[in-house]
Amino acid sequence: MPDYDRHIRRGHPITFGLIIAIAIIELAITSWLVSRFNAHHNYFSTDERDRTRFLLFASIWTIFFSFLYMLLFLHSASSGSVLTSVGSHGVFMFITWIFWTAGAAAITQTLGGGLNCGYVLGVTYCDQLNAAEAFAWIEFILFTFALVVVTIRGVASTRRGDGFRGQMVSV
Repeated sequence: MPDYDRHIRRGHPITFGLIIAIAIIELAITSWLVSRFNAHHNYFSTDERDRTRFLLFASIWTIFFSFLYMLLFLHSASSGSVLTSVGSHGVFMFITWIFWTAGAAAITQTLGGGLNCGYVLGVTYCDQLNAAEAFAWIEFILFTFALVVVTIRGVASTRRGDGFRGQMVSV
């Protein structure tokens, strides 16, 4: 099997940096929406309010744990920390992927697949809700890509005899 360690060492911080940047944008949008909903109670349904809150939670979760995993990877990518193992990455990625899948699908269902702000009346924060939906789907796509890479690295780690305790990169 080809040696992809160089690509993983370069790609991990880039991918996690992009995940964190998009999550910060999602955090800004959803926290603003939640604060408006809490202050003015002008959401068009409790589904909209609750699903926006869930996206806020998912973005906070993503920022915190992605930053932690990126720092740990940069500090000890191949030295043998349990938190930098393929299994640990896989568990974190899968849980977070579920969060973003559920959040993006839920807000999409609430908005009916997206709002046409020029024709929809009565939706107070139409553009912001569309942006929250779009960035949620972007996070879903990024985590899908990362989960596929971690799965491939898990197979490689298992084949070389390290199991899921093996590191994302070899020594």
